[in-house]
Amino acid sequence: AVDALKAFRTSGGCAVLLTNAPRPEEAVRKQLRAMNADEDAWDAIASSGGAARASVRNGDWGKKVYHIGTPGRDDAFFEGAGVEKVRMEDADSIVCTGLRDDRSETPADYNDELTEAARRRFKFLCANPDLVVDVDDQRLYCAGSLAMLYREKGGDVTEYGKPHPQIYDYAKQVITNTSGKAVSDDRILCIGDGILTDVKGAIGEGLDCLFVSGGLAAEDCGPDVENPDAELLDKYLAAHQLSPRYTIGRLR
Repeated sequence: AVDALKAFRTSGGCAVLLTNAPRPEEAVRKQLRAMNADEDAWDAIASSGGAARASVRNGDWGKKVYHIGTPGRDDAFFEGAGVEKVRMEDADSIVCTGLRDDRSETPADYNDELTEAARRRFKFLCANPDLVVDVDDQRLYCAGSLAMLYREKGGDVTEYGKPHPQIYDYAKQVITNTSGKAVSDDRILCIGDGILTDVKGAIGEGLDCLFVSGGLAAEDCGPDVENPDAELLDKYLAAHQLSPRYTIGRLR
C-alpha cells in the first residue's frame, strides 16, 4: 500500500488520507509517526475529528459539552475548541469521540447513560461514524456504535466523517489547499475497506471508489485475501446494495 501511494505521488498524484479518526489532523499525524508510517506516502490528512472540531469551534454545540471518549487519547480534540467539558446535567450537548475503554467495553455498557441523555434531549455529536475498527487481532467498537444506539433511543445525532457529506466537502478543501487548485470530482478516487463508510460515502457523493475487500470484509470474500472470490464478492455487495466501481484484495 505504501509503495502504491508513493508511486502515485511520484507520477504527480495527490494522496489525502481521509480518516474517521475522532482526533484533529495534527494528532493523527503524531499517531502515524508512532506507528512508523512512511510520511512520503501521502500529501495531507483530513480527519472527521478535524471537521467535527471546526463545527464545535463555530459554536454549533454550545459552550459546555458532556464528553464520551477515551481520557488522554482524545484530549487533542478539545484543544482550541473553545468549549468546557462538564457533567451531563450541566451540558448543552454531547460530544462523543469513542468509548472510554474500547479494549473492554461494548455499546451495551452505555445503555443507561444514553437513555438518560435521550430523556434530556441532548444533541449528540459523533466524531467518528465507524462502528468498529480492527486493531491488531482485535475488533473494537467506535463512536459510531454509540451514535447508532443513541439514535435507536430517539436521540438527535450528527455524524462527521464517512459516509456523511460534510467530510467530503472538508476533504476537497484540504485537496485544494494542498495542491493549490480545485480538483474536479472525476479526478478523485476514494479507496477504502469499509462498505458502509468508504464505499457508501463515495457512491453517495458520485465519486469513483476502489473497494479493498481484504480488510474488514476479508472473511466474506474467500480464502485468498489478495484475490477475492467473484461470486462471494457479488453476494457481499448485493447484501449491502452497494456497487463500487473497482475492487482489489489489498492496495498495491
